[in-house]
Order: sequence, then structure tokens, then C-alpha cells
Amino acid sequence: MKRLSTSIWILLITVIILLSSCTHSRHEFSIAEGHFMIDGKPTMFFSGEIHPSRIPREYWQDRLRMIRAMGMNSISIYMFWNVHEPYPGEYNFSGNADIAEFIRLAQKEGLWVMLRPSPYVCAEWEFGGYPWWLLKEKDLKVRSKDTRFIEAYRNYVLELGKQLAPLQIQHGGPIIMVQIENEYGFYGNDKEYLALNRDIFREAGFTCDLFTCDPPSTIDAGYLPGIYAAINGGVRPQDVIATQDRVNGGGPYFVSEWYPAWFDVWGKRHHTSPVENFTNYLDSIFHYGISLNMYMSHGGSNFGFMNGANYDTYMPYQSQTQSYDYDAPINEAGNPTPKYWAYRQLVQKYAPEGYHIPDVPEPKLTLAIEPFKLNQVAMIENHKPTPSKSEHPLSFEDINQGYGYVLYETNLPAGQGWLKVKELRDYGIVLLNNQRIGIIDRRTNLDSIYLTVPANGARLSLFIENLGRINFGTYLADNRKGITETVYFNDKEVNGWEMYGYPFDNIKDFNFVPVADEELSTEWPILRRGEFDLSEVADTYLDMREFGKGSVWVNGHHIGRYWQIGPQQTLYIPAPWLKKGKNEVVVFEMLKTWQYELQAINYPILDQLNEEMFVGPTSVQQIEYQ
Repeated sequence: MKRLSTSIWILLITVIILLSSCTHSRHEFSIAEGHFMIDGKPTMFFSGEIHPSRIPREYWQDRLRMIRAMGMNSISIYMFWNVHEPYPGEYNFSGNADIAEFIRLAQKEGLWVMLRPSPYVCAEWEFGGYPWWLLKEKDLKVRSKDTRFIEAYRNYVLELGKQLAPLQIQHGGPIIMVQIENEYGFYGNDKEYLALNRDIFREAGFTCDLFTCDPPSTIDAGYLPGIYAAINGGVRPQDVIATQDRVNGGGPYFVSEWYPAWFDVWGKRHHTSPVENFTNYLDSIFHYGISLNMYMSHGGSNFGFMNGANYDTYMPYQSQTQSYDYDAPINEAGNPTPKYWAYRQLVQKYAPEGYHIPDVPEPKLTLAIEPFKLNQVAMIENHKPTPSKSEHPLSFEDINQGYGYVLYETNLPAGQGWLKVKELRDYGIVLLNNQRIGIIDRRTNLDSIYLTVPANGARLSLFIENLGRINFGTYLADNRKGITETVYFNDKEVNGWEMYGYPFDNIKDFNFVPVADEELSTEWPILRRGEFDLSEVADTYLDMREFGKGSVWVNGHHIGRYWQIGPQQTLYIPAPWLKKGKNEVVVFEMLKTWQYELQAINYPILDQLNEEMFVGPTSVQQIEYQ
């Protein structure tokens, strides 16, 4: 039976390849004579990074047309394993996860595709693209030869092969190269592991050219002999050439990631870079005939709970914002910026004679929405699911939950002392007998509260949020969420826990009831729902400046998180997710639970940092509960 299934699969792939070959003209791609060659002719790639998962499907073609009109002839695509296999063996390649359709649209727009399914991608994406369920086994090591990891990795890549192998250039598609691993030199130097990556992709049917990418400082650890090694970073053209001459034995020369600016994190300033810096660097690179992929040409948005996290010595945990605008040439809403026009002029300067650049599409319209009320509520404390029970606190992964929130509850004895949550991941509201007494925040090392608990004891509630798993560096192996170790009160371990999961996969499960504004009072996080009417639809931006911290859904689409600390203060709503007539908004608010009025404006606010709300690195807060 297994042989029959394999034979049928091979037959289907063959038919798909033949049909694809009949539909599109076949081309040839090779790396030869120091050049990237298409149909035997040297080709210089003006490439831009774009991620389908960060763009509503309805806008895919629009964004691809903007990239082509910018002067680019190719795109680079990260794929996110956690999007395509949200649970083990449950594969998703439909809707916004229909990566094959995105690639076909790119081909229609005249763009070659450099595919980067790694499966590790970094990308400021939750867990660097890895699915959360890999962490259910505490000792499983990602990015290693751990057989459990390799088996899951292989199964996923074989599914990718079924979807995308027919779209390689040799079969009439636009995919010219496929990347194995991603900046591996930052993480390790195991050439046997890299060879396993290569072999798995070959087994899955990716017979086109393969490549790796690393900056010069780590390329010796990250590249695999026999596989083309690309260069990442803002490297001088002379250093690009020298590094690739040493590692590859010569050209072609390719900067596979160059950054027009940088990503944003909550609590730190918005990143921008001057157009002059942008233009000067690209001019120097193109002058030497070096191909370049701009990361990002269009960033898009971290919809839902898919933002990643990072760290540095000052702020040990940094959750990334919902907006992935990146100060890129094409902004979050798909419109051109000054960098767009500067790049277009550079391509006109350096592209070969006869190189066609299409006209630039018109900018998208925007609208503002008058203030409206969120006059229905669902009280979190009245919507407790069936709990998981344990003497010791369980992580998100232990209760089979990937994202969202978990409520931890237990009883505290009478006494006075510090309540300490060891290895909090990542942010929480602390309540005693339903009275809010403070917050805990991994971002600022705030993990303790000094309590005085009365003689009859008290019910402790910790409402904990996963703010995004770290996507870079050695912490990839230490990425479980919730309360991952122990809670202490007055130096004694607190036991006897009940864990309630709130993944917010489906907000329709909550029962909303009308309420008069002045009647509502709660110390708990709250869900509020309201409606607004539209006569026409266009892109817009929810203005969250009067709210505290939480998430928003519009017509069932989870458009992302907001946080009063900034720098992002608005949430982008793409026009296709709106409709004429009534539109529904649901806000989950953790801090300012009294807020009930919301509006939208016709421009983004990505650079308003509320520094007075930023709590610097500390570990304690003193609160007495009587």
C-alpha cells in the first residue's frame, strides 16, 4: 500500500510538471563562468524580499506589481514552517498560505523567485518560523541532528516539494534557487547538519541550484562546500568580491540580504534611515555589477500572534511590533516612499539596454472612521475553560497551546514576603482575590511583587501573555512560554495550580452582552465589541493611543497587538478585510479596561514612543494587599 501511494504521488508530480511546462516557456538557469546565467546569458538580479504571510492574499498581486515597477526583476521569499504545519502532520497550503499561487503570480508579473523555506528563517517571526509544537519535548534540539527534529523537518520539506518542486525554472516555473538553512554561521558550524539539509531538499525534488547565506564574519561556519554561498549585510563591494572569491572560488557576486533600515520592537525608537545612505550604498554595489536582494523591499505586517522577539545586553527580551514596515521602499500599506523612487532611478542607470520597467501603480486610498463605541463586553473571569491541574505550573506547550494567553491560579497562604515568578515568559497581570495589584514583565526583568496576604489567605491569579518566541541566536533552544519554572512566595515554592488556556483561535466562542459604559468595572482583562458603518472601503489605521495593551480583530481577522509604550500606536487594516455596511471590531484590553471608544485615522503612527511608560531594567515592585 505504501509503494502504491508513493507511485501515485510520483505520477501526479510528473503530470503537474508536464502541465506546467506546457503552460509557460521553459528557461534554463545556471551558475557558470562567474555569472548567474539565464538561457545562457549573464544576468544581474535586482531583487526584493517579500513575505506572502505578511500580506493579505487579496493584495499579493498589487505588492508584486509594485516591486516590478520599482525596477526589480526577482524576489526572495521566506516561508514559515509554523504557518504551513500549525500542528504535527496538519499541512496548510490554502488561503493566505497558498505559497504556490503567490509564486505563480510573481511569474505573471515577470519576476524570478529565490525561495527560502529553510525551515529556520529568523525574519523577526515567531520562533524564527519553527512551529511551537517542537518545544513540547523539552530536550528536543532545533537546528541540530536530533533525530526527532530531523524527522519533523524532513516530513515538512517533503510536503513543500509536492507544492513547489513543479515551479522550478527547469519545469517552466520562476524558482531559480532554493536556500538551505539561514545564516547558520551565527548558530553553529556542523557541516554534517548542513549536508542533511541539502540532502532533504534534494529528496523533496528541489533539483535547481541551492545556496546558503551568511555575513563574511560567520560565513566559514555557515556555508557548505559545493553549495553556492551568498553574502548578507551592508558589506563593501570589495569585501563581497573578496569573500566570495575565497569561499566560492569566484563570482557571481550576490548580497542576499541588504537592509534599507531595520525592524521595530516595543519600547524602543522607530527605525528609519536616510535616503542618501540608501542610494550611496546601492550605487556602489551596482557599480561593480553585484546582484543584491533588499531585505525588505516590502515588509508588511505581523498579523495575529506571529511577531518574533530578540534580545541584547540592555534589554534582555524584546518583543517585535505588529508593523513590519521596516522603513522599506514600499511601506506597510503598499505605497511608494522616497526610497522607492531612488531605487527605480538606480536600476535605470545600471540595467542593461532594453530592460523594461513598468509604470508605477497609483497609491492606495485611505479613509478615517469616526469614533464608535465598543458597547458589548465579554468578561474573561466569566469565560474560564476547563483547567489543566498540576502541583507545579505548566508551560503553554505542556497544556498543548502555542500562542495567546494562559491564566494561572492557586491559593496563597497568609504571610508577608516577595512573590517571585522564576523564568516568566513573557508578560502578566497579577491579581489577588480579583483585585489587580501589578504587572510582571520579562522585557524589564520585572518578576517580583512584595505582598502582605491577610490571615485567611488569598486567591492568586496570574494572566500571562506569550509576546513572541525569540527568533535569533542560542535562545532558540530555550523558547517555552508561560511560567516555565517555579513561583515562590516568601521564599517557599507555591504549588497546587490550575491553568486556563486562552489561545484566542476563535473569538466567537465568547458570549458578548450589551453594557452601559458607566456600569462596567473590572480589574480583569476584558473583551469589548463594537460596530461601525462604511459606505466605501479603503485602507485605514485603528488609533490605539487611548488604549493600554492587547489585541484587535476586525471582521474576524486578527490584525495584531498594540501596546501603549509604542513606538507603534496604530494598527493597519487592509481594505479587503473591510466591507460596505456594518463592520465588527473586537478589542482585547489588558490594562485600560474602562476604554470603550475607538476610531480610525487615515495615516499610520509608528514613531511615538511613550518613554514615561517605559520601566527600565528592574526586578521588583512593592505592593501590599490588605
